[in-house]
Amino acid sequence: MGFRLSKIYTRTGDKGETGLGDGRRVPKDHPRIEAIGEVDSLNSQLGVLLAGLAEQQAGCPALAEVIEVLAPCQHRLFDLGGELAMPAYQALNEAEVQRLEAAIDLWNEELGPLENFILPGGSMLVAQAHVCRSLARSAERRCQHLNAEEPLQGVGLAYINRLSDLLFVASRLIGRRQGVAEILWEPAKP
Repeated sequence: MGFRLSKIYTRTGDKGETGLGDGRRVPKDHPRIEAIGEVDSLNSQLGVLLAGLAEQQAGCPALAEVIEVLAPCQHRLFDLGGELAMPAYQALNEAEVQRLEAAIDLWNEELGPLENFILPGGSMLVAQAHVCRSLARSAERRCQHLNAEEPLQGVGLAYINRLSDLLFVASRLIGRRQGVAEILWEPAKP
């Protein structure tokens, strides 16, 4: 594969427009660009989570499985960004959605049922997994908004929805494997 970016700045976006992979120019606040941006933010924060997991893995080898499941998600999010930037391009497939569902089911067997609402926290890794989960929901909302204006093809919407579910379960699993208690929501006293 050759070099893809020979120049980082082009000056073509200085007036508030950007180019899509199909050659169209759209405003930088177009729903498609908003969706791409949210997917990119999620991917960046997922990178922070994976870096933290890698740092902690020596002291907690059980985190390796979480890394193994989440690391490919960065690549698939990049694929989703490509689909959003090039509307005719399809990279994601149903097998990716099924891979996430299989991990959710496996991890939920270990965790057992959720008996109360939980809050983000307990450890930096648990909190970061929740940051990723909330960004996945935001990315999903942006993609749904785009879908209402320009219907999306493929499984991207299902993938981002399932990824947010996976990140929720991952947050619980990380805490369990770190030996950190979940922070249970305490309703306000009347």
